[in-house]
Amino acid sequence: MTDKTRLGFSILAAALAAGALGDGLLRATPWGVNLFVWIAALAALAAGVLILNRVDLDAGSRRLVIPLLFFAVAMAWRDSPVLKALSLIGIVITLSMILMRSRAGKLLAAGVTDYALGVLISLYDALTGAGRLIGGEIEWKEIPRDGWAKHLAPVAKGLAIALPLLLIFGRLLASADAFFSDLILRLFNWDVESIVVHCMVTAIIAWAVAGFLRGVVTGKELKAVNANRPEFLWLGVTETVIILGLLDVLFLSFVVVQFRYFFGGAARIQAVAGLTYAEYARSGFFELVGVAALVLPLLLAAHWLLRKEKARDERVFRILAGTQIALLFVMMVSALQRMRLYQREYGLTELRIYTTVFMEWLAAVFIWFAITVLRGRRERFTFGAVVAGFLAIGALLAVNPDRLIARVNVEHAIAGRDFDAAYAASLSADAVPELISSLPRLKSSQRCALASQILYTRPIAGSPGWRRWNWSRAEAARAMAEGGQELRESACQ
Repeated sequence: MTDKTRLGFSILAAALAAGALGDGLLRATPWGVNLFVWIAALAALAAGVLILNRVDLDAGSRRLVIPLLFFAVAMAWRDSPVLKALSLIGIVITLSMILMRSRAGKLLAAGVTDYALGVLISLYDALTGAGRLIGGEIEWKEIPRDGWAKHLAPVAKGLAIALPLLLIFGRLLASADAFFSDLILRLFNWDVESIVVHCMVTAIIAWAVAGFLRGVVTGKELKAVNANRPEFLWLGVTETVIILGLLDVLFLSFVVVQFRYFFGGAARIQAVAGLTYAEYARSGFFELVGVAALVLPLLLAAHWLLRKEKARDERVFRILAGTQIALLFVMMVSALQRMRLYQREYGLTELRIYTTVFMEWLAAVFIWFAITVLRGRRERFTFGAVVAGFLAIGALLAVNPDRLIARVNVEHAIAGRDFDAAYAASLSADAVPELISSLPRLKSSQRCALASQILYTRPIAGSPGWRRWNWSRAEAARAMAEGGQELRESACQ
């Protein structure tokens, strides 16, 4: 058997094992520790394939297992649906980066196109890699015909003949004796639908894992297509100056207005705009987040499209783009100021927290853009932006947004502001211990509403099983059990 065929069989064996584990672990939802166990098992199976076939994976790819396991642990750590979605995105991106690293041998110098292509290639490998492995890359004729293999055909033929006979005689004997009939029925009382579902889930997971492992171990070199661009995909310096210059003028006019509000305070806002501080804060934050989010791809595209015929063209772009980033930072400060005012008045929500963190991530990415793209190092931009995204997700996991929301909103309620008990109780299990411990500090009406909502949305239940175990859900269950009496006494009758 050649090394290529042996490698193919080891990939298939690892994929089948991952599929069987996935069927046994991942069907239990919501995911908790089971996803971490499966990801860790997948990493171990992949390592086994590499070691068995003496395939060396570079140090950079091996280091990517660390964020992969971290995001898997996050699924068993926090309960917030947003944090879980971000962790799953982190897992997908990390797997794509492992595939990119093994194919192209680079991550630090990969561009936006390379990363986008890496995600698409990962999906393509998961869908088609197993088929290519089974249909063309494994030489089935190389399977030895001696030993156990030579008995497969006779065994199959014997089973094919024996099964119909067993059915006929078994039916007759079962009809002849009631006890024997009951024994046969209990022995073969299988849930055919459940068996089919188990087989399908195992096969789907195994197919995707086999394709991914094939891409990592045997994939060809990955390179972005650098074909000659058509003429309409180029921009001259004149068009670039017009586009970015006009946007700079628009941004500058907005910034001038913002400075009037910064230095005028509440009296200026009410006199000029006719708005209260809260109305002013609420009216523009999300629009400014949208502006910041759109500027980044705009500048990246403008830099890519620019026909850099002379060194002067690059300098012009740097001036215009740098000016736009500077003006955008003032706008982002304005947006964060609006959100701070709004949060001071109305408290926190998930949307307010996550959009604020997104804005802060954009600020870090724009600084990185200035350090890399505007200094002629565009190829290093994407990796830094991805790392900044990973760090932002890690920071959110550490902060525990839902618990922070509960704590801040309770403080607002104690200070005499409105308290939305229904919203507080709708937060994930991350917030439950904080809410229960805060009950004695609330007014009787607020305590009554919150306790009722918690009992309504989170009835005290037993253990969900080890596969679905999640630290935040376990802490919430413990808090519910310890504070159950207080909850029932505080709830509205």
